[in-house]
Amino acid sequence: MTAPRTPRKALGRLSLPERTFVADALRTETVGGVLLLFAAVTALIWANVPALRDSYESVSHFHLGPEALGLNLSVAHWAADGLLAVFFFVAGVELKRELVAGDLRDPKAAALPVVAALCGMAAPALVYTLTTTAGGGSLAGWAVPTATDIAFALAVLAVIGTSLPSALRAFLLTLAVVDDLFAILIIAVFFTSDLNFAALGGAVAGLAVFWLLLRKGVRGWYVYVPLALVVWGLMYNSGIHATIAGVAMGLMLRCHRREGEEQSPGEHIEHLVRPFSAGLAVPLFALFSAGVAVSGGALVDVFAQPETLGVVLGLVVGKMFGIFGGTWLTARFTRASLSEDLAWADVFAVSALAGIGFTVSLLIGELAFEGDAAMTDSVKAAVLTGSLIAAVLATVLLKVRNAKYRKLAEEEERDEDLSGVPDVYEQDDPAYHLRMAEIHERKAAEHRRLAREKAEVPGRAGEDHDGPA
Repeated sequence: MTAPRTPRKALGRLSLPERTFVADALRTETVGGVLLLFAAVTALIWANVPALRDSYESVSHFHLGPEALGLNLSVAHWAADGLLAVFFFVAGVELKRELVAGDLRDPKAAALPVVAALCGMAAPALVYTLTTTAGGGSLAGWAVPTATDIAFALAVLAVIGTSLPSALRAFLLTLAVVDDLFAILIIAVFFTSDLNFAALGGAVAGLAVFWLLLRKGVRGWYVYVPLALVVWGLMYNSGIHATIAGVAMGLMLRCHRREGEEQSPGEHIEHLVRPFSAGLAVPLFALFSAGVAVSGGALVDVFAQPETLGVVLGLVVGKMFGIFGGTWLTARFTRASLSEDLAWADVFAVSALAGIGFTVSLLIGELAFEGDAAMTDSVKAAVLTGSLIAAVLATVLLKVRNAKYRKLAEEEERDEDLSGVPDVYEQDDPAYHLRMAEIHERKAAEHRRLAREKAEVPGRAGEDHDGPA
């Protein structure tokens, strides 16, 4: 007789190795997110204070780099095409690790975040398209509200102090990884200018050399960093956005561990590069991209123009209902029940948090309306406005459930046997229960000793019976 199959849990507790990896990754991203938030605020102040505005423009448009190589770029351009290549390199490594060692390795487990991410990109694009079509606006910015900024979202979590369960944090991280992959595809397919096939051929050859060196086990940053710079420069001159080079090289790294390895090469390099990406590259991009003029009139215009209104509604409404709907439908049709520790209200709150689309949304906004400085600034203001509304909405929704989250976090961290492993991960280990029995026996023996001592104190035994019967 076949035993009844246990229904699969959606957003259930992570395995211990996955939980440890996610915690380490999110810790770095949270610090980077706070720096990103600081950089964005600095950019807004720098660009809006009359005495400082001209210096912001001067620094942003200052050109440097070798003209002969086609790389005499402005500081803002270097930040968008150069520093963000590092960000997408880390995204590529992260995606590769998820595919070979993380949640995306199992097609059944991968279905939930992948479908949720795709719905979370399609719905904002649809909301933007409907809004701009109704208002007679341009459809060029349809991709702007499709991206989620994981660093900014985690910065919001850090600021509001919510104890979001690790399963929901991992869900948010995986969403962002899939989101980044499709954002790169959107940039490559829809925002590629005229191709320079010679430069593109050189970039492909450089990537082939990069892959061959990895396969041969060649080590040394002095080999890979110069090669990466050459590949990046050729990719930039090919007409394809240069950040594609970063994600391509990230996907080439080996991310599965061989016998005797504590970390795969991909995990090791990601561990080294992620702090640079989160702590320097992305904040600097924000510093030179978020500096738009903000005034009462400008904020009113965000809700008056169809393009900017489409961006705001796409981030706030499209993301929230797209991710939530994709998650619910996946759970419904795969017959996966939601983890008993969570409620659908938690998924809805995280879906609202995913509406914070900062870094990649700003980049796509610049590409979508290239040559139209006024519209580019308006779209940037819309991204900032939509992200702020999504952050406030998510904060309210998450705070309602924060007491529940705190209890779940305490349960996940409890280690009564002091083994270094949380107790929830040792429930199937007989040694754990033997250790706990020993601990309880020692406590029971101590309580018996105290009881005997209290009973032996003269006069204690009868002092409660001095009154009338």
